[in-house]
Amino acid sequence: MEGFFLEYGNLLLRWLHVIAAIAWIGESIYFVMLDLSLHAPKGEHSKKLGVYGEMWAVHGGGFYHNQKYLTNPAELPNDLHWSFWKAYTTWLSGFGLFMLLYLLKADIYLVNPSSPWEWARNMSGTEAGILAVLFLVVGYNVYSRLCRIISPTVNHDGWLSVAVGVMMVFVAWLTTQIFPGRAAFLITGALMATCMSAGVFFWIIPGQRRMVKALKAGEKPNPLDGAWGKQRSVHNTYFTLPVIFLMLSNHYSFTYSNEYAWVIMSLFIFAGAVIRQYFVLRHTGKNDLRYPAAGILMLALIGWIAAPAPTAAPAPSQTGSAATAAQAAVTINQVHGIITARCVECHSAKPTQPGFAAAPAGILLDTNEQTLQHAAQIKQVVGNKYMPLANLTKMTDEERAVIAAWNGQ
Repeated sequence: MEGFFLEYGNLLLRWLHVIAAIAWIGESIYFVMLDLSLHAPKGEHSKKLGVYGEMWAVHGGGFYHNQKYLTNPAELPNDLHWSFWKAYTTWLSGFGLFMLLYLLKADIYLVNPSSPWEWARNMSGTEAGILAVLFLVVGYNVYSRLCRIISPTVNHDGWLSVAVGVMMVFVAWLTTQIFPGRAAFLITGALMATCMSAGVFFWIIPGQRRMVKALKAGEKPNPLDGAWGKQRSVHNTYFTLPVIFLMLSNHYSFTYSNEYAWVIMSLFIFAGAVIRQYFVLRHTGKNDLRYPAAGILMLALIGWIAAPAPTAAPAPSQTGSAATAAQAAVTINQVHGIITARCVECHSAKPTQPGFAAAPAGILLDTNEQTLQHAAQIKQVVGNKYMPLANLTKMTDEERAVIAAWNGQ
């Protein structure tokens, strides 16, 4: 029953996380579009009231007239709409999922037996879990310090963007050295999401509250409060698409199990950022195709890096020889015998591995037919030693060699 309740908790938290993320990201993207689509007011009345920009829109059978004031609206109602609970709910539900799926099984999901560093290979599950959480805490503080040191008055944001980009490449490399590939991608995405949510919590909302308080007291707000909030909001815009990819990446083992996983991760981060930049510019009326072209080029490069090496065709003199015969000699019964011994504890209709109420990713390997159905995926994840997770069932190199020699039939 414990396994079932963990799985059900996973379902409910994931559902909440996705709903909150859709609401947060949707609202964020809408406000970026709105902010960049504003035009100077045409009416004299609006100008006298201090309207900075306005936009007319039609949606759902009605017409909307959006107006923006900087810091001097004629009146400030008490029922202001604040945008923060969606951000907080997204992060809290995401961290809850991280605890449920990774921290509670850190010895399986966070310890990397293939790490090039001995200390990382020999970490306990508790140590790996603490280190993963420290990545989020320390990573956010490094990011925030970069903002305060490089562009404290929002006057060097170009250099700040370069520094944040370098930071993310370093994080991508470091996480893939310490943690298993799937966890490395998730932790990097979680760090970016933490920077986004913490930016709302520590900078955007407090600054807006100070501005509202000053206006209600008849005082002039500090313009830096708005500038700092805008700075973090802009960063969130460019973090959005990379974070979405990193949260989806666990479904695609060819990304995180590759020898150059950190390069793939970095390219996806930058591809997402430049594609987002294209849409940002579109809101201002610019159609700069260099940005999507750069994004597509990076995605093509990822495809080239991640593609499996082609299997060499046997030499003419070896056609029908011992090499071909050896491959054909590996039968489904041999392979399934290994699968039964090393994989079915988890990948079964009734898993026996503690903590698993259902087969991970819904992949069942109880029968020969089910093993054949997932042949290509089995060869890939066994060949790159991603599976079994942390080699929990002690699959040997000889067994991996048998699966590698199998022709999938």
